[in-house]
Amino acid sequence: MNFSPKSLDFLFENCLNDSKTWFTEHKEDYNNYVLYPFREFVVKLTDTMLGIDDKFICDPKRISRIYRDARYSRGKSIFRDHLWYTFSRTTDAYKSLPGFYFSISSKGFSYGCGYYYASTETLTEIRSLILNKDRSAKAALKAYRDQDIFTLYGDFYKKDHFPDASPEEKDWLNRREMGISCESKDFELLFSDRLADKIAEDFVMISPVYKMFMKAENNILIKGNN
Repeated sequence: MNFSPKSLDFLFENCLNDSKTWFTEHKEDYNNYVLYPFREFVVKLTDTMLGIDDKFICDPKRISRIYRDARYSRGKSIFRDHLWYTFSRTTDAYKSLPGFYFSISSKGFSYGCGYYYASTETLTEIRSLILNKDRSAKAALKAYRDQDIFTLYGDFYKKDHFPDASPEEKDWLNRREMGISCESKDFELLFSDRLADKIAEDFVMISPVYKMFMKAENNILIKGNN
């Protein structure tokens, strides 16, 4: 079961109507065109993701909810126009651990590797790996350099905090966040049975970035135990 134009149509119309009544009346469309294809997509990626990290949580039932938590969404619409899944070792978005994500919206899809929330301690440790030219950092920067699909995300500091670093290193070091992403409107791919294979291939290609992030996390853990 693949995503289809009806998947995007539903996400758009549901968000536009922003009504629990409308959603209930069209829940079968949600299941058939959005939820079930997404769950199948997660299942198809599971073996690849566990090959990258055998501690990943790969549970298709943990796809994000299409509606917002009323406790934290005052003044916002009830329903989102997108859904996502994150392959990570944790289900707590605010725990400083990296992951791979895939998101589908009414406008297309996006995917990448990084943090929803990275602590100051985490970012400091990642920068240390880069500045010290750790093997994991060299592999991560090379993997990023050798491809043209993903771009770095995260706002830059107003001031250059690392004037002695190389231009390539500065592109990572001077960001307030850390991660790489791809925004796509390749609807032919999105609606095809090649989607999972393509995303899996790209995730493997940029897995050195994830491994650098996890080395930083492991270093923090070791320091905390000493």
